[in-house]
Amino acid sequence: MIRIQTEDFDIGRETDALADDGQSGAIATFTGLVRASGDRQDVRALFLEHYPGMTESVIEDLIAQASERWSINAVRVIHRVGELALGERIVFVGVTSAHRGDAFAACEFLMDALKTSAPFWKKEITADGTSHWVEQKDSDRRKADDWQAG
Repeated sequence: MIRIQTEDFDIGRETDALADDGQSGAIATFTGLVRASGDRQDVRALFLEHYPGMTESVIEDLIAQASERWSINAVRVIHRVGELALGERIVFVGVTSAHRGDAFAACEFLMDALKTSAPFWKKEITADGTSHWVEQKDSDRRKADDWQAG
């Protein structure tokens, strides 16, 4: 299940939906939040854009890659777009599996891949009202490269 939305989401509800399959022994989740420091200090909000249609397609491909690498049962990816204030939830990735190792690995892979492969663009808005587009971090790229190397 993939959702790109402006509305907030309920972590408990999303986790409960994953637990409902009766097949899994493990659920791994990640929730990303807007923080006050990013490329610049004094960030007061983020503005996120995406490429509709393509974004969902890329995420579907990432889930397929995770399914080939690990034994997983269900995946939920929710990513918000629009303007988000400090502390608001940005992203939820949840993965179920029979065993925790596969769930943890697939969840981490999907989050790392979202940061480098999915067509999202992020702009930081500072306290004085200025803004700038966030560049992809070298550390995120290296992490994605590590996954590709296996």
